[in-house]
Amino acid sequence: MNDSTPQTITVALGQRSYPVWIGAGLLGDHARWRAMLRGRHALVVSNTTVAPLYLPRIEAGLDGLRWSSFLLDDGEMHKTFANVGRALEALGALGATRDACVIALGGGVVGDLAGFSAACWMRGIDFIQMPTTLLAMVDSSVGGKTGVNLPVGKNLAGAFHQPRAVLADIDTLATLPEREYRAGLAEVVKGAAIGDEPFFAWLERHAAALAARDPATVMEAIARKVTYKAGVVARDETEQGERALLNFGHTFGHALETAGHYTALLHGEGVAIGMRLAARLSERLGMSDAAATARLQRLLESLGLPVAIPPGVDPPQLLALMRLDKKNTAGALRLILWRGIGRAEIVGGVHEADVLAVLQDAG
Repeated sequence: MNDSTPQTITVALGQRSYPVWIGAGLLGDHARWRAMLRGRHALVVSNTTVAPLYLPRIEAGLDGLRWSSFLLDDGEMHKTFANVGRALEALGALGATRDACVIALGGGVVGDLAGFSAACWMRGIDFIQMPTTLLAMVDSSVGGKTGVNLPVGKNLAGAFHQPRAVLADIDTLATLPEREYRAGLAEVVKGAAIGDEPFFAWLERHAAALAARDPATVMEAIARKVTYKAGVVARDETEQGERALLNFGHTFGHALETAGHYTALLHGEGVAIGMRLAARLSERLGMSDAAATARLQRLLESLGLPVAIPPGVDPPQLLALMRLDKKNTAGALRLILWRGIGRAEIVGGVHEADVLAVLQDAG
């Protein structure tokens, strides 16, 4: 990625407000992020793919501190309680006090697990998000959702724990594999699909530039998505209402990820398929029309994202997994559906027969 002037977007949460910095060279801008560390101890959580590439860039910024690193193997299947336990043991070995800081250097798995570990240590210490994937930059690093997966479902254990700061260094996208990059674009599309039709139209016009990783286009897409999400989080931090809309496509997507044992699909790929399924279900329920679904599908396909349930996946199994979604209440399915682009809403009491019909017709 080329050099560009960093942008600052604030997540406005009163005394717990924090900046999201987006730009090139931010990992090496030690003066910027070192000022956010309040104590003498730091634990850098990363993975075995990212750390060799980018840990050296932040080491100099830790000079004078007592710090160590804890590395996960790469992949969603490693976002587990066992690894949280190991991260907490690393904090213990470090002698981390209540003013210590956990630094999350990596994608969504690293950020979720590092943030959850920070929330648990001494009932909550600081952490800083340094996302290195597009998906983490535009979604998981912002908003304070942390947690781990269980065999029965994704993100079923966790806590709301806001970071001190987020540094989205777009230089790191240069080493992101193509499939991972495209998966991140699904979360960009989601933000536009649920509440920003002009942004959706912008994405349609700039799909080719986004797919080609044009730096200025990527930077604007990240900033627009983060600005939208920061506003939602400021209004509904703990997902009592509006923030649930950010889960458009996620109930379907998480079920697909779980069915594949967190290895068959990337999170963004599950979300892409899930958004199409949510749009198809909205059609079936008379909330939206086929033209809106087709428009969404065209944009996802133009960005190289999947839209069909993978072969061999059992619809009744997916429905069973969807029953465990955190948005459900008293045994009733509660889904994020839409009335067309930019008009998502929470819909409770969705009949399982309608969901199963959509799943069975979505190959």
